[in-house]
Amino acid sequence: MSDTWFLPLGEAREADYDVAIRPGREGWAHTGLLVVELAAGDERTIDTGDCEYVVLPLSGGSFRVACGEREEILAGRESVFAGPADCAYVPRRSTLTVSAAGDGKVALCFATAKADVPFSVVRAADVPTELRGAGQCSRQVQNFGTPGTMDASSIIACEVITPAGNWSSYPPHKHDEQRDGVESELEEIYYFEMRTVAGAPEEADAMGYQCVYGTDERPIDVKAQVRTGDVVLVPHGWHGPAMAPPGYDMYYLNVMAGPGQERVWLICDDPAHGWVRQTWEHEQVDPRLPLHARA
Repeated sequence: MSDTWFLPLGEAREADYDVAIRPGREGWAHTGLLVVELAAGDERTIDTGDCEYVVLPLSGGSFRVACGEREEILAGRESVFAGPADCAYVPRRSTLTVSAAGDGKVALCFATAKADVPFSVVRAADVPTELRGAGQCSRQVQNFGTPGTMDASSIIACEVITPAGNWSSYPPHKHDEQRDGVESELEEIYYFEMRTVAGAPEEADAMGYQCVYGTDERPIDVKAQVRTGDVVLVPHGWHGPAMAPPGYDMYYLNVMAGPGQERVWLICDDPAHGWVRQTWEHEQVDPRLPLHARA
């Protein structure tokens, strides 16, 4: 079962994309992700169909996004660890063209849309950065594509940065049932990038770990060692922790959507582990956060 939901870099490749996750995979219905490295001047054009898209520069130069009569430049960033990036929302039933002004990597997050929402841009300076948890459960969440930051029909997206030695996506939680005001039904994509801490030797192998587990009624079992470009899909079940071992900082991009009419992220902690949140009350947030580009 781990082989179904853990996709190391190369296993979800298409001719035009290094990573390609699409609705329509067995057991997967709502969310998608395309990741590609483009050389200066390269472009990709997509007819969005019934899906809405979010264009997010990951690293390198800036990107031009064209949709109908709209054209915007999204500023690049050194890496996914260098703070938030500009991003653009592109509606369903439109034509999207992304072109690279300089060499860079870009993510195209998407989900099946239920309504028409206009094209928009969220600038890096307007992306809320949240420091979540405390102590060794401290992490940095960049809410570029969440309700309240970006208008959309279905898609919810954010970035999480976890410093070396810390645990994130913890306590384990789920969002696979529609219970009004309590839990929302959402698939979730985890796309990972890892880096070594300053001073690491050249042979260091930046990696982390991700867990997903289910119930007797809805089993799932993923225990994955993850590296840059790897993907874990969460169709259902408890997910977490995502672990950044000492020596290696972890980044992941989350893309979520589901069948419900309300665009909301409501989670339920695993009752066996939810008590851990209470221990944070007497701990400080990791002083390494917020984590940005290396000096």
